[in-house]
Amino acid sequence: MSASSPAMRVLLVANTLPPTDISGVGEQVLQLAAGLRARGHEVEVLGRGAAGARGPKVLFPLTVVPAFLRRFRRLRPHVVQVHESDGALAALAAAILAAAASPRPLLVALLQVSYVEEIRAVRELRAGGRVVGRPGAVERRFKWLKAPLQVALGCLTAWLADLVLTPSRATAAEVARDYGVGAIEVLPNVTGGLEIALAADGGETPGYFLFVGRLRIRKGVEVLLQALADGAAGLSGAVLLIVGDGEHADHLRALAERLDLGSRVRFVGRRSAAEVRGLLAAATALVVPSIYEGMPLVILEAMESGVPVIASAVSGIPEVVVDGETGWLVPPEDSSALGGALTAALSAPDEARRRGAAGRRRVDDLYRPESAATTWLETVARVAPDLARSG
Repeated sequence: MSASSPAMRVLLVANTLPPTDISGVGEQVLQLAAGLRARGHEVEVLGRGAAGARGPKVLFPLTVVPAFLRRFRRLRPHVVQVHESDGALAALAAAILAAAASPRPLLVALLQVSYVEEIRAVRELRAGGRVVGRPGAVERRFKWLKAPLQVALGCLTAWLADLVLTPSRATAAEVARDYGVGAIEVLPNVTGGLEIALAADGGETPGYFLFVGRLRIRKGVEVLLQALADGAAGLSGAVLLIVGDGEHADHLRALAERLDLGSRVRFVGRRSAAEVRGLLAAATALVVPSIYEGMPLVILEAMESGVPVIASAVSGIPEVVVDGETGWLVPPEDSSALGGALTAALSAPDEARRRGAAGRRRVDDLYRPESAATTWLETVARVAPDLARSG
């Protein structure tokens, strides 16, 4: 589908959208919308709020349906795209409406993760042969109560869709295996399409390591704390800022105290997107020690800022971070290897800056909204060539 193809009407449905929610998934919806609008297509985004689904986030799969029906009838979209399992019932409504619609809209599902893998990631966390973290009550409830429902809704979404997209080849393989669907296309996450001002860094002294994310077991922060505590002399002066909140916040604070990390670790709580970018600007490296991920947006934000990334080689991360070129990749739950990467970044600042600069170039080449829009349009054209002609 070329830039000269007729304009399409596209409806994107998502539960979590900035600025109300701090959500990588939601931001990707807006990034794609920005890229498609720049190509001349009419794009509307349906989320929660006065013009969308009413009620709390947890009820979105149900409450979005009336709002979706109203928007569908008014917009008459050529493409409906739902995001994650939260859009399953909207996808079902779209499939029913499509039978009588002319032209028949294409139904697309963008799945950032496999919830089967999310369930597997709720487990003990080990580092150096020791158990350093266990799932808390909130995560156990998620594993046994909420996640099975998310799996069922995710399967329904994938089965209904004409086209299933994931942000990485690794996630595509997981979704195909876990949800029982066939061919899946890859639409990488992107950054740079939203106007987000650079906020001040809060007075932090430059040169710290930075973690950004929800504080839960699969993020592997316990392994990062253990790496700092076990580190050789090269890490004795290292400072870590932990941005985010979540069910493991109290446990992580207690662990940092038991490991006698003192002022070397600072929990700064939740921060806005602008504040995160300010903190990235003064960081030595972003650290992502997860045991499971999709394709973390914060990695792209760090690379965009010229900051090297130290990350676990899991899921889609190795498709974005090139070991030795834009950062350091280490095995998950390996505090020794993680400590070695931290030491390397701290002791060789010129090399860290070189990798950061390479990361910025990689983002410019591959992970911008215009790239996502091009990939999306070409994929849609292959699946539904009539859309390119009838717009």
